Order: sequence, then C-alpha cells, then structure tokens
Amino acid sequence: MQASASSQHAADGDEAAVIAVLTNLPDADAAARLSRALLEARVCACVNRLAPVESEYWWQGKLEQATEWPLLAKTTRGRYAALEAVIQANHPYDVPEIIAWPVSHGFGPYLAWVRDEVDPGAQGAD
Repeated sequence: MQASASSQHAADGDEAAVIAVLTNLPDADAAARLSRALLEARVCACVNRLAPVESEYWWQGKLEQATEWPLLAKTTRGRYAALEAVIQANHPYDVPEIIAWPVSHGFGPYLAWVRDEVDPGAQGAD
C-alpha cells in the first residue's frame, strides 16, 4: 500500500520517522530557555510550550506535587539522541522526564517539514 501525499505512515526502525518528545520544566523561564536551546541546536523542528500542569509524583520516597510547564518537541528518531543530550545539558532537574512517542500517521507535508528542518545535511541551506 502506498502512502498518499497528504498522509504518511512511519515504519519501525526508520531513522527519518517523526517522533514527539515530552519534557516538563519547573517554570516558564526554564521552559522558554530550553525551547530556544533545542531549536538553536536544530535537534527539533518545533517546540510547543504548553500550559502549566499540576504534576504529582514519587520522588526519593516522598509523594510530591508541583506546577510544571510541558514542552512537546517534534523531531526524528535519528535526531533523538542529540535532542536528549541538549535537554540533559540544559534541564534544571537531576532526572528530567524525557519520553518520546512515534508519530505513526500524520499529514505528509508537515512530517516532511519536520524531517527537513532537523536534517543535518540541509542545515545552513536556508
């Protein structure tokens, strides 16, 4: 089956497959700084700074509660390691949440745009 120009399906193991990566920050300023660092490093095509959320979690044996600012970054499987490294280098938490989901289906032109923006070979061609 062929994917149409308006819809694409990601294959397992495809380094060009688009993924969405989530992390949470302790405040709006930290979220803005990390968002900019990710984009300047060209490890993602887009970052959504989402509205603050109330998080509850176990940390060091105690139940904690905090307001956090989620970031949702779109990149490719092949750029995940570089994106994770930028998050680790710029995140204020000792153990930041960094989780990724495959984008199994999506609008073909949008997915192509994500791939083009994070392609190290295309950088500087703007």
